[in-house]
Amino acid sequence: MSNIPADLKYTKDHEWLKPLADGTALVGITDYAQSTLGDVTFLELPKVGSTYGERQTFGVVESVKAASDLYMPVAAEVVEINTDLTNSPEKVNADPYGEAWMLRIRPVDAGATAALLSAAEYGALI
Repeated sequence: MSNIPADLKYTKDHEWLKPLADGTALVGITDYAQSTLGDVTFLELPKVGSTYGERQTFGVVESVKAASDLYMPVAAEVVEINTDLTNSPEKVNADPYGEAWMLRIRPVDAGATAALLSAAEYGALI
């Protein structure tokens, strides 16, 4: 059974979103996604200031097994990227919900996160 923190929201594409008090949110990939991918070797993340629609591809994660697109959970602007992952992509395997957050975003519609999956719904999906 994968680790699925109850305080996060999830997508069917295996991204997680953590709303923050300032109206922004952190985004990363789930424990299930990183374990399916295997050892992560490279991440391609967007530039700060980029904007994406819901489910648009914002980057790529590469592992020893495969390369996989990363999808934006909600329409948003990228306000920060986790530059530590550029040099240490293996953090995605070690701590997918902590040190390995990928983006901090500002959702276009604050209510859009409500449509994402709960931990229980995501658990049922996988």
